[in-house]
Amino acid sequence: MENNKPIGIFDSGIGGTSIWAEIHRLLPNEKTIYLADSKNAPYGQKSKEEIIALSSKNTEFLLHMDCKLIVVACNTATTNAIQELRAKYNVPFIGIEPAIKPAATHSKTQTIGILATQGTLNSDLFHKTAEKFHDTKIIEQVGHGLVPLIESGQINSPEMTNLLQSYLTPMIEANIDYLVLGCSHYPYLIPQIKKIIPSQIHIIDSGEAVARQTQNILNEKVGVSTIKNREPLFYSNSDPKVLSEILKNKYKVIEKDF
Repeated sequence: MENNKPIGIFDSGIGGTSIWAEIHRLLPNEKTIYLADSKNAPYGQKSKEEIIALSSKNTEFLLHMDCKLIVVACNTATTNAIQELRAKYNVPFIGIEPAIKPAATHSKTQTIGILATQGTLNSDLFHKTAEKFHDTKIIEQVGHGLVPLIESGQINSPEMTNLLQSYLTPMIEANIDYLVLGCSHYPYLIPQIKKIIPSQIHIIDSGEAVARQTQNILNEKVGVSTIKNREPLFYSNSDPKVLSEILKNKYKVIEKDF
């Protein structure tokens, strides 16, 4: 089935580009439109009502751009708003949530760590997922301050190193063997994290799984693009410099208030 309309992707900022990159790698013929709501980042400290309102605003922008499918490339928005989005809009949504299942299933120490935003860890969806694995000890850690540092281009700063050490050390001491990154911003911290945790601790993020699910939905329900080599579009409602840098200045970023 052919459908040459674009895929829409939104996040509270630049972090969802880690999801976009996996989608773009797996589905190079698909035109993508990425929306960075950096002006309102981070979502993790906001109320459920605020997160739903922001997610609806982002969805309407992408629907106005004629998107055929929307990827909610934000754990906090997925866990707090995706049910409301699916009920409100007539378009398929793909969300992301912390990959507890593969970590708990494969853990040998039966202890895993979850680094996520407060909004994700407090959500009903997270608790329902975690309850399924009651035989596994889950060490939850809110990543206070990580997203603002990433959004301001301070990934390799001493402040980032100090925060990560304070968050990861208790997990290491608790003998985790899997670390789940429960925020789409956090894959950009993997090089930093690897300097802190022992090599036997496996790091899991959701990007590849989201890309595969996107491919499945396109094939089964929506239709695939037959036009090759279409440039992706990137929009930001804040200073586009950090988004440009995270994309290695390969693509133009359009600054637009939305």
